[in-house]
Amino acid sequence: MTTLTILRYSKLHLFRPSISASYSIRKARNFHNDKATSSDPFAPSSSVLSQIEGLAHGHQPFKEKQPEESTPQLKATWDFSIQRYDARDNAVDRWRRRDVLGTRRRNDAATELKSASVSSEPIGGVEALFTAQHKAYLNPPYQGNFKHERRLDFIQHQTMRSYVQVLTTPTADTPGTTLLLHFDNRRYLIGSLAEGTQRAAVQVGARLLKVSECFITGRTEWRNTGGLIGMILTLADGAASSAAASAEEGHKRALAKGKRLGVSQNEARMAELFEDAKRETSNKLVLFSAPNLNHTLATARRFVFRKGMPVDVHEIDKSSLRDEGVDQWEPYWADENIKVWAMSVLPTEPVASNVPPRVGTEGITNPRKRSIDEVYERSVPQANGTSTVTASSLTSAQRDQLTVKAVVADMFNSSWRLDTLHETALGDVRLPATMFVRNPTTNMLEKYTGPLPGQPVRPGQPAPDLKKIVLVRKPWPGALVESLPPTEPRKEAVSYIIRNHVQRGKFHPERAMALKVEKGKKWAHLAAGESVQSTDGKTITPDMVLGESKEGGGLAVIDLPEPIYIDNLLARPEWHEPKVMAGVGAMLWICGPDVARHHKVKAFMEQFSHIHHVVSGPEYCANAIALDSTAAATVRLRQIDPARYNVPVHESNASAPASELPRNARVAMRGQVIQLEPAMGVHEREATQPVNIAEVESETPEEVLVEARKAREGIMAAAPEMRRWAETLPKDARDAEIVTLGTGSALPSKYRNVSATLLRVPGWGSMLFDCGENTLGQLKRVFPADELRQIMRELRIIWISHMHADHHLGTVSVIRAWYEEVHGGKPQAPDVDRKASFDPKTGLAVISEPAMMSYLHEYSYVEDYGFSRIAPICITRASPFKTPPLTSKLGWFIPPTELSALPSDNARQRTLDNNIMQPGSLNLTDIQAVGVQHCHGARAVSFTFPSGFKASYSGDCRPSRAFSAIGKGSTVCIHEATFDDTMRGDAEAKNHSTTSEALGVAQAMGARTCVLTHFSQRYQKLPVLERGEAGSGGAVTDSLPTVGENTVEEESANPEDALSGPLEDVAATFPDQHTNGEGMEYDMSSRTKDEANRTATEPAAVNFKVTSDMKVCVAFDYMRVKVGEIPQLEKFTPALLKLFEEEAKVAEEEAKATTSNMVSSKAEKKQKLKGQRGNT
Repeated sequence: MTTLTILRYSKLHLFRPSISASYSIRKARNFHNDKATSSDPFAPSSSVLSQIEGLAHGHQPFKEKQPEESTPQLKATWDFSIQRYDARDNAVDRWRRRDVLGTRRRNDAATELKSASVSSEPIGGVEALFTAQHKAYLNPPYQGNFKHERRLDFIQHQTMRSYVQVLTTPTADTPGTTLLLHFDNRRYLIGSLAEGTQRAAVQVGARLLKVSECFITGRTEWRNTGGLIGMILTLADGAASSAAASAEEGHKRALAKGKRLGVSQNEARMAELFEDAKRETSNKLVLFSAPNLNHTLATARRFVFRKGMPVDVHEIDKSSLRDEGVDQWEPYWADENIKVWAMSVLPTEPVASNVPPRVGTEGITNPRKRSIDEVYERSVPQANGTSTVTASSLTSAQRDQLTVKAVVADMFNSSWRLDTLHETALGDVRLPATMFVRNPTTNMLEKYTGPLPGQPVRPGQPAPDLKKIVLVRKPWPGALVESLPPTEPRKEAVSYIIRNHVQRGKFHPERAMALKVEKGKKWAHLAAGESVQSTDGKTITPDMVLGESKEGGGLAVIDLPEPIYIDNLLARPEWHEPKVMAGVGAMLWICGPDVARHHKVKAFMEQFSHIHHVVSGPEYCANAIALDSTAAATVRLRQIDPARYNVPVHESNASAPASELPRNARVAMRGQVIQLEPAMGVHEREATQPVNIAEVESETPEEVLVEARKAREGIMAAAPEMRRWAETLPKDARDAEIVTLGTGSALPSKYRNVSATLLRVPGWGSMLFDCGENTLGQLKRVFPADELRQIMRELRIIWISHMHADHHLGTVSVIRAWYEEVHGGKPQAPDVDRKASFDPKTGLAVISEPAMMSYLHEYSYVEDYGFSRIAPICITRASPFKTPPLTSKLGWFIPPTELSALPSDNARQRTLDNNIMQPGSLNLTDIQAVGVQHCHGARAVSFTFPSGFKASYSGDCRPSRAFSAIGKGSTVCIHEATFDDTMRGDAEAKNHSTTSEALGVAQAMGARTCVLTHFSQRYQKLPVLERGEAGSGGAVTDSLPTVGENTVEEESANPEDALSGPLEDVAATFPDQHTNGEGMEYDMSSRTKDEANRTATEPAAVNFKVTSDMKVCVAFDYMRVKVGEIPQLEKFTPALLKLFEEEAKVAEEEAKATTSNMVSSKAEKKQKLKGQRGNT
């Protein structure tokens, strides 16, 4: 009998779904049949399932005599996921059926009347199931498979080259230091995974698909892990597309290796080879880090959703214990390539953490958090019939850790599908919900639009048939985890010592011949560490033919975020233990401010004078340009239009000279290589040289410069006309500045960063439209330090249009920069009413949907980045075509757990009403947002300023008539134009807009200017405008769709789209439905792609007829343009077209050369391997 631990988080609203481990209960109906043949020692018996189901329905559990605890050894592999969700009707559910600001739905009154006698306590208390054996999942992964490799005397018989390459050093583009450890069969990321890391890897051509382990150094905080979520999403997408091919290739390699070694008929040996191949091609990603990384990732559960890429986060802290009887110097982790010793270090004095208070509904700190043990450690049944059984060997911290690991596991390896629908009786559907029925005539799926239970019946409409079968979706798992176990900022900083295994000695053929060993396979076996039989029947062991083995090369990666970590790190005993340090020939120092220049660090380097020391820190590493391609592109744009583009801000020299370092130390450089095998050494010949601005300018074709001069002459000639046009704009509008920080789509590329646009309004301040990853880095490249500080001080609003990761993963770092600049990094006092004290002239508001606010709120418990100082504001959708029209409402965000803790529905309603805000509280005349067709929760917005200046922003969407309605009379419309007109089918399928569609929306709202952004390719087709009379036609105004008033039209029409997840509070759209079985998969196809719109030869521009005086420009990263100067940019279209034409030719030639080199390299490698097989 498996010991069960049933944990109740619902009392504190920490965790809502039921969880199981080591087995799947998705197919519960097959459980009892499967049990008879199950080989899993921890699969639940039918009696255990009966207990679980009984508890779920409020019955007392029966007790069975438990055998003496005998814990079988588990492989430390992670197969843990959220499995089942139990619907509950309680205070939280009733609150979630309301709109964010308390506007009631029509069925709320009936629901509350029906629920009046229902206790606010949860019904059916099974929340989480953990066994004592689950502690194995907290151990380092895979170590059951690598017992031999963990031994200190293990010898690696397969020699291979290995080296570490420096991918990033501290710059504005890449705040952290990242290393890539290369082996032929695998890659390992080491160091920081800060924002910009992924883009930097793309820049240098580093392929990350072979990365299966990441060793994150330092503390768990955003400046160290801000690029992790985006990188995992990219790796997951790449792995999914190559999984099948990789598995097949791995199987073939295992067969070939077995044949080469002569073990094809040895089933056990072949099984090992197949297992090795399977792991090499596995999509699983293992992350090692300081504590809180699981929590960091789990906060993203509302917008991150991927399949087929298991992610296992292993957190290293002082409590990590070794197994009994294990050598204390045995490595912490090992695989077939390396041994790893992890060192978790605490500071010698308290860190000035400024831990933010847990804010209540009125902004008051709750002075006493209830201990989890107070909730868990109960032996008597609860009043509602539930009970808690706790395994004594699981501490509360371990239970919390297992919980967040389960959440993370389900974020990246879930079987949930958007197109899986479940047959459910209409009366059993939890509203509101999207429902489908099958048309009996066409047999096609259609949305159910009939009468609903609990809602008024329209005249002539029949009463709802409660037994009618409809099709509903089950909720996306991440959306139903309402809140996480508590955490707080952790101060452990992690460093690593990483070594190759002991390398076998040289194979001596003369010894093998003298011992009468046949040349060929037997020589290969000896070289691989296996004994063989000689021709006279004697056993020949490898040591008889091999030379003396040598220690594997290694390096230490030391991360010291502050000087207060120096003493404890340098006092570690590993530095003086030969079992650990043998073979270590290099130390790479990742240093925070004032660390690398510390006298104790320099003395330590001198003490280990036989070791190469490489230092990466802000004092010694210059703020050089790390993204060469986008910098070069900006330099060329500056040659064309120097008024709008500047050379990215950078420094060629560091603040401290390298000569200050000891003789055996050098400064880290991008591209620098630390060779581990076959010989230790540090090489700078492959270091990346900084961009040569003069050389880039000299390569610009003369034809481009000629066209640019013509454009500038044309601007001078048209200056009077442009000046008259600018005078018709609202007051101060001509001087409002638009800075396009990120103009790409989906993921960062070499030439375009992800979405972010800064708007600077004279006399009001600045706002950001979306805030994609590394927006702060882009700001640092556009503005000098003094001007950037001014930008931070005047930043008033950050608007996040929707929850796709490419639109908001830079928000935390921007808020933190503002927080440090304006408030010195000090949180709001706990006894201050945040809403009442908010000053719109100095404060910062973040406006978005509730999912974004929940994410920012939850992450504030991982680190204090300034959440206590901002105004978190949610906004409802306007409905301009309703009668009467509905306008948007603003409300101060209240966490669901705070609301549910209030004593009654009336108290919750009063709290929501008291937190409604007016646009004037943000120093705005008006703000309106409408739902648009892209993903759930996507919104387009329009801001009206006191001066009359009006700015509208589309976010990501299909063309929207509702957006054109709220944006009527806009001074500037910033609209996405992801695809050019030849790819309209792609735009429709992926819920984006084409260039002409974006211009059509701007023209429909009567915008004076339009800025096009969010492009899917480097060379976006430029619009060539044809001026016409008003009403002359030719535009797409009349074809703009009317956006409906229900939530369904906010969802993607294509469930196969690579969504970041069914977003926002998904329970509002996909409630927790009671369903039986697994459901059926239905083909809910995308809108028909217009393949006729595709052409083999795409045009060089997009022609569009403008029937107004609207001015248009196309955005590029780092562009700064004042609204009154936008007419000038149209003059540069011929020069830009010529530039793109020339660059496209160069890119095509480079691609051909790269392909040719790859073919030659593969041929050389194949020939080399062929020669090696006979000369092992």
